[in-house]
Amino acid sequence: MAKVKTIKQKELQEKLKEKETELKKLKEELKKTREKLLRSYADYQNYQKRIEKETREKIEKAKENLLLQILDLYENLNLAYKDKSPKKAIGVMIKNIEKLMEKEKIKSIETIGKKFDHNLHHAISVIEKNDIEDGIIIDEIKKGYLIEDRILRPSIVVVAKNTKK
Repeated sequence: MAKVKTIKQKELQEKLKEKETELKKLKEELKKTREKLLRSYADYQNYQKRIEKETREKIEKAKENLLLQILDLYENLNLAYKDKSPKKAIGVMIKNIEKLMEKEKIKSIETIGKKFDHNLHHAISVIEKNDIEDGIIIDEIKKGYLIEDRILRPSIVVVAKNTKK
């Protein structure tokens, strides 16, 4: 019986050693995984900071470009103001602004005679007109613009309402 006890004790001790070795391995794996996680988290935070910095820099650069274009327009306005023939100078300024708009892919929205589109137009008035189809724009109060295919500013318009139907 003592022999059985010692065999069982040896088996239990071996199992205990196995479990301790397994536990040691698991603790080591956990430590490595925790370190990887902390490194990944630090990398992510650095990535986030870099993206935020790059975004701020892009916004600042775009702002600088816009301000430079405004300064050019301002200088042209000053020249036109001092010019003896302001009409000619203003014409040159308008051409410069049109070039700038073209460069920035800004296009005006066509309105007069077109069907009202709530995506492009903002109606401030409806006028009864018997000789014009319902929903046709008859007047433009303020021009609207697209930048590429997005609305920069909707056109402010007056729309016809046909009372004869």
